[in-house]
Amino acid sequence: MDDTLEKMYETCYMKVYSFMMTLAGNKDTAQEITQETFFKAMTSKSKFRGGSDQLTWLCAIAKNLYTDELRRNSRNGGEIPEDTPDNDQSLEQSIADKDQSFRIHLALHELGEPYKEIFELRVFGELSFKQIGIIFKKTESWARVTYHRARMKLKERLDNNEI
Repeated sequence: MDDTLEKMYETCYMKVYSFMMTLAGNKDTAQEITQETFFKAMTSKSKFRGGSDQLTWLCAIAKNLYTDELRRNSRNGGEIPEDTPDNDQSLEQSIADKDQSFRIHLALHELGEPYKEIFELRVFGELSFKQIGIIFKKTESWARVTYHRARMKLKERLDNNEI
């Protein structure tokens, strides 16, 4: 993998995964489609014309792959995954949850580094504090404290309706 593609993967993977989690609501589906997205992007890099941001391009690929997956499932009888959200949840609650999720993503997007990356690694990447510490060449305690601070900053922004 050349440096440009590797950098694109490193900078955009968690964002594309987060986008897919928002769409699919299923960890396995989000991981699978995110991986397919980067495979498709890397094998067709020459098709990227630069008319948009790379992340926008990647999210468009991911959304198209997800749409294709939904179509395939509906044609094949569409088995319902075990972790599909409960249908008893009201439409109003579902909309409120999506709105809250979007607000969290907006607040996270504006969070400074290293808070943003540590929060993403912990929540979306499901890494342990020890693993996060290793990535940053810091201690496990540093990772815990930084994650806690990131959570507090996000909570403060959401509580103050800054987003």
